[in-house]
Amino acid sequence: MSRLEKGLRTPQPDQAEILDQVFGLSDKEYFVGLYRRILSNPGGPIWWMDWLEEIEPRATVLRSWDPLLVPGLLQTEGYARYLLSREPRVGPEEVEERTQARLRRREFLERADPPLLSILLDQGVLRRRIGTAGVMREQLAFLIEIAERPNVLVQVVDPDCVPGLLGAFMIAELPDGEADVIYADSPAEGVVSADPNVVSTLWIRYESIRAWAYPEHVSLNMIKDVMDQWT
Repeated sequence: MSRLEKGLRTPQPDQAEILDQVFGLSDKEYFVGLYRRILSNPGGPIWWMDWLEEIEPRATVLRSWDPLLVPGLLQTEGYARYLLSREPRVGPEEVEERTQARLRRREFLERADPPLLSILLDQGVLRRRIGTAGVMREQLAFLIEIAERPNVLVQVVDPDCVPGLLGAFMIAELPDGEADVIYADSPAEGVVSADPNVVSTLWIRYESIRAWAYPEHVSLNMIKDVMDQWT
C-alpha cells in the first residue's frame, strides 16, 4: 500500500475495487474511476492530470492564450504528432500514446453543453511551420471549422502585443461558484493554481492581450489567407 501511495507501483484493477469496498464507495466507483483515468491518459505528469481530469472537463468557460503554437486542445493529429516527435529522448511508441491522449483531450467539447472556448493566438502561430505545408493547411482549416461553433471564439493577436510575450496560459471558469483556476505553461513543469492572487494576475494579463486581438471575422479571414499560402 505504501508503494502505491508513493507512486512507486502501478495500481491493479482488483486493488481499486477492494479500496472502493473498504471505503464504501463501490456504487460511485471512486478508485476504479481513478484507475481508468490513469490508463486512459498515458504520458502525462501528475500536475497536468489534475487539470486534465478535474478542471478542464468541468469548466463552463475556458480562455486560452498561446504566443507560439496552436493550443494543444485544438491541435490536429498531424500537428500534434510532429510536435511530440521532436521532443528530446521520446520514442515512437510514446509519441503515439501522447498524440492519441492529446486528441482524446477535446472529447468534452462534444458534450451536449460544451464550455465557451475563447482562443487567443499570436499572429506568428499561423506562419510557424510545424511539419509539412499540408499539416499546416489542415491545422488552420480545423481552426476555421471549429470557430464556426457558437461556443468557440478564435481571435488572432497583433504580434506587437508585448504583454503576451511571457508565455502561454489558460483560465478556467468552473460551475456552482467555484473559484477560477489557471494553468501557466513552462518548459519544465506547468503551474495549476486557484490562488486568488495568481488568478487575478493572469486575468489582468489576459485582458491586456485581448485588447490587441483582431475581431473574430477579421481573425478568421487572416487564418484563411495564410491557410491558402500553405501549398
